Amino acid sequence: METKNHSSSTSAFVLLGLSSNPQLQTPLFAIFLSMYLVTIVGNMLIILAIRSDSRLHTPMYFFLSNLSFMDICFTTVIVPKMLGNVLSQTKAISYVGCLVQMYFFMAFGNTDSYLLASMAIDRLMAICNPFHYNAAMSPRHCLLMLLGSCTISHLHALFRVLLMSHLSFCASHVIKHFFCDTQPVLKLSCSDTSSSQIVVMTETLAVIVTPFLCILFSYLRIIIAVLRIPSAAGKWKAFSTCGSHLTVVALFYGSVIYVYFRPLSMYSVVRDRVATVIYTVVTPMLNPFIYSLRNKDMKRGLRKLRDRIHL
Repeated sequence: METKNHSSSTSAFVLLGLSSNPQLQTPLFAIFLSMYLVTIVGNMLIILAIRSDSRLHTPMYFFLSNLSFMDICFTTVIVPKMLGNVLSQTKAISYVGCLVQMYFFMAFGNTDSYLLASMAIDRLMAICNPFHYNAAMSPRHCLLMLLGSCTISHLHALFRVLLMSHLSFCASHVIKHFFCDTQPVLKLSCSDTSSSQIVVMTETLAVIVTPFLCILFSYLRIIIAVLRIPSAAGKWKAFSTCGSHLTVVALFYGSVIYVYFRPLSMYSVVRDRVATVIYTVVTPMLNPFIYSLRNKDMKRGLRKLRDRIHL
């Protein structure tokens, strides 16, 4: 990253990565390359399976295919640069490159968050208001929800990057992280970051907590509705449609809340790196497995895709 003040800037920064131990570089490269390839292939299969099976052309799978696409973009913003740095002797990233990475990381990550909320709303309408489901979750409404998610996420990312661009960086050139995230970059600044921290925390609450509360409210309504179903089989069928989504929500929001909803003074390099790996690399890699292993519709779609490829 560059050292930058308000009047001038010079090049040179350094992304420390997951470890500075030379003996760990090759194993880390192999592990994260494998995880990245699994993420790309797995999520592409989800997208292709949904496109190839007309029975999967429903709101839930519309949002799932877009979630898979965002996961591909999300990990591609981070992992290839990290892999290049593992092999590189300099591990440098330009100031502009750092801000660009930060922008797209936040844009795609926040879109993921809103898509998870959209999927929760879809389940809420399907279980609690089945007679109004087709009208509420029409293709037009689903497209508007997707466009709204993308627009809000990109505006938030732009605001965050503009805020960070006004900070000064004078002394240390080492970002103790494997990509340009807000907390480690703020730690480097020689500006007074107290106001920036307040702004960052406030708008993070708005863009992360809002969809999270939407998910909690949706599942509270779903639980109340399901408990009113008289048969155990009916309850199981209703809950089974939500299990995969709840697993992804727990992984994603658990690690995001741990990383971002603490004061900067409580930032821990090692613990926060591990938590960040969970939602930036592990969750996007696991999503295809979580949504397909226990989902008969997705299994059928994947078999249909396999048969088409063989033909």
